[in-house]
Amino acid sequence: MGLSPRIDAYIGLGSNIGDRERYLAEAIRQLESHEHVRISGRSAIYETDPIGLTDQAPFLNMALELETTLRAEGLLAVMQQIEQNLGRTREVRWGPRTIDLDLLLYGDVAQDDPQLILPHPRMMERAFVLVPLVEVMQKRRFQQAAELAAHLETIDGKEGVTPWKKI
Repeated sequence: MGLSPRIDAYIGLGSNIGDRERYLAEAIRQLESHEHVRISGRSAIYETDPIGLTDQAPFLNMALELETTLRAEGLLAVMQQIEQNLGRTREVRWGPRTIDLDLLLYGDVAQDDPQLILPHPRMMERAFVLVPLVEVMQKRRFQQAAELAAHLETIDGKEGVTPWKKI
């Protein structure tokens, strides 16, 4: 898996099947239990309208700030294992899911690898990603959060992202 110096990473979480809050909480618990991952920040939970395939239940979304010594591909593998542990299936693109974990930012790394594109290729189009990401970034990456917040004002879908509650 390979280790790197400690890196700040940001991930998005989403769920729209079953006990959505429990799936988010369990994903967080599994991330926290990994020896090379420390959660250093978390957003509130937002309820969001589905995009793409709109005939499905609303999502709960949030973002986490992590410190990790895993390389980006190693962190992605941990995230995919958590999805599998929590019953994630990939039958329908943008379809319903128990849990979805997306690696949004990994330090300042920019890469275009078939297995992992960084920053996340569609995050700048998605209010349900940017709203919680801006919230969690404000404490440690104020300038970057301000830039993302300014971009957020230019995109559609913000009205479909409403605060749900803290966990």
